Amino acid sequence: MSVYFQELDYQPTPIGMLSLRRRRELALGRDVFEIKLGEQFLMSSLFTVSEIALARLGLAELTGQGLEVVVGGLGLGHTAQAVLESEAVGALVVVELFEPVIAWHREGLVPLGEALSADPRCRIVQGDFFALAASADGFDPDAPGRQFDAILLDIDHSPEFLLDPANARFYAPEGLRAMAAHLRPGGVFGLWSNEVPDEGFTERLATVFTDARAEPVTFHNPLQHCDMTQTVYLARKPR
Repeated sequence: MSVYFQELDYQPTPIGMLSLRRRRELALGRDVFEIKLGEQFLMSSLFTVSEIALARLGLAELTGQGLEVVVGGLGLGHTAQAVLESEAVGALVVVELFEPVIAWHREGLVPLGEALSADPRCRIVQGDFFALAASADGFDPDAPGRQFDAILLDIDHSPEFLLDPANARFYAPEGLRAMAAHLRPGGVFGLWSNEVPDEGFTERLATVFTDARAEPVTFHNPLQHCDMTQTVYLARKPR
């Protein structure tokens, strides 16, 4: 195995083969960690600006201390880490579908794994975010019906480009309304998208939430020498 490329793990899942790999990006002089599902790239440590923005923009909408937050999708952990950077956060529940991803963090195979696992405010729950969002019990198996101050989601590529076609139900008004039941009054929903803002989805959010908007997040791609724009959608549950 070349020192410039290493496949750290490769595991089957119900929706495809999941792999974690590390490669040396010679042009930048740094190691890059990547997660793939089949031939799709789920996450790269080279591009984390918008994943971090999801946490920071979502939390910026809230006031007070001891905030309780859900992050849907663990990945390489950048959204979760950005949530925990806030001293206002008292508890974080991260919902991750794939058990191997959780194991990568606990075993220290990914750079942020040890820090997330060691933070007493952070608990990782293995489960299907979309099924839990639609359920009456919600996201915390130890406290059915628990409500949160913020729910931040980074799983699908966008509301239209899904990892699993079954996820489409979540992005309809009925699915969003079911998820909103797990937010406290005035709580915030944030969604990451790999695409530029979609006015149609913002309008859909507005049928369930107040203050629905799309925040473009633009950053430089050092490999293609150009700027990229992704999106963080934000919306508030009525008080």
